[in-house]
Amino acid sequence: MSDKPQLIIINTGSTSTKIARFIGGNLLEMETIQYSNAELAACSTINDQIPLRRAGFLKFLADKKIYWEKVSLLVSRGGIGRPTPAGAYLIDEAMCRELLSGKFGTHPSALGPAIALDLAREYGIKSIVIDPPSTDELQELARISGLPEITRKSAFHALNQKTAARRLARELGKKYEDINCIVAHLGGGITVGAHQKGLVIDCTNGLSEGPLTPERAGTLPTTDLLNLAFSGEQKNPLMLKIVGRGGMTAYLGTKDARMVETMITGGNEKAKLVYEAMAYQIAKEIGSMSAVLEGNLSGIILTGGLAKSDMLTAWIKKRTQFIAPVFVYPGEDEMLALAEGGLRILNGEEELKKYPAD
Repeated sequence: MSDKPQLIIINTGSTSTKIARFIGGNLLEMETIQYSNAELAACSTINDQIPLRRAGFLKFLADKKIYWEKVSLLVSRGGIGRPTPAGAYLIDEAMCRELLSGKFGTHPSALGPAIALDLAREYGIKSIVIDPPSTDELQELARISGLPEITRKSAFHALNQKTAARRLARELGKKYEDINCIVAHLGGGITVGAHQKGLVIDCTNGLSEGPLTPERAGTLPTTDLLNLAFSGEQKNPLMLKIVGRGGMTAYLGTKDARMVETMITGGNEKAKLVYEAMAYQIAKEIGSMSAVLEGNLSGIILTGGLAKSDMLTAWIKKRTQFIAPVFVYPGEDEMLALAEGGLRILNGEEELKKYPAD
């Protein structure tokens, strides 16, 4: 085992930092550091959290007696940066500068690359990100919105969608670049993507399009949305209503699918209607993406946390299995996905790219 590459993974989320050590493709240990509201509130900006997050990361390394001279690669979840094709990108100063500036969006995922770059320089190792959330491979047809002033943008669960599609390809005995498939990531955010020969040529935007989700409204009737916007609603509260307090939360007062299923089994017809409507809308998006691929696809994948729901996946399958076989890969394992991406770089299976900053 000692001759296998050792990878350290860091994934900074909204309220936690996940850290893991992999030997080859095997997880050796993992820890999730949760931060209290008080700890986060003490930081005026997201960037002010770097010392807090870095200290926790270093403590994990010290507690696990991880020595940098034995680390082959440091891999971080990517941040919201410049739209780029999927792949592995070397973390450099230009990338971190843009992520921390919030030029393309502000999210704590920017902190991981910044911490990784700092430590990689200090200890002389390479640090990379894999399939960042700003991954953009849309075909030009998919960018047209209906108004010249508005261009459709790529924003989806690139890391988990790509990982699930690669898993399907392996099960079929093929390469990801040789298959077409549709992947529906089902979680707090839901995105449905059309994967064609290794590229996501169309996908719903996780913040502004697609089906309703446990906490997001998804696509809304435009004129009704305008009427709501001009009814006295201010922009920020309206945005929170759409992304954060929309979807199931708005209808049922909870984003917890397990609670909703309990309500349904208890005879709550409204809960059943809303939950099934979410499945209905997911199925509609899958149908749309099948048209993008002209019906030429090897399978439909349901993945993410909500794919653990037999009730939800059964409804989706019922409406989509006529298109192609449906594969259910419940949950998401971002840490493993990041490690697998790192191994592809170490094994020379994928080319390491440079972040295209100005």
